[in-house]
Amino acid sequence: MTTTFTDFAAQQDARNTIHLNIVKYGLMLCDALTANASYLTRNYGFELDSSGRKYHKIHMYINGRRDSIHAFIDKKTGEVYKPASVKGPAKGVRYDLRLIQDREWLLENADWAGSYLYAR
Repeated sequence: MTTTFTDFAAQQDARNTIHLNIVKYGLMLCDALTANASYLTRNYGFELDSSGRKYHKIHMYINGRRDSIHAFIDKKTGEVYKPASVKGPAKGVRYDLRLIQDREWLLENADWAGSYLYAR
């Protein structure tokens, strides 16, 4: 079975679409977390950092200063992990952003403190 250039291009387009959607859903999660923290007296913010090799990091900011890692998102699969440290996630996938049911629940119920990331 030979792969033509057209097949290769179609596969690359599909991969690129998945990667773009993972970034989009990560940004949506940051927005949901910021909206959830809007009632607090401190100014909380969340930002997606794509500088890692394997994971996107969601950083939490308090009053404009970077405070901690809120969550990790796998760049290839869109799986969301609770952080074990600044360098890596805890074992066990918490959510998958590619699954509509997981994503919708996550965007509705994500809280700024990260309680939704504990094993269910």
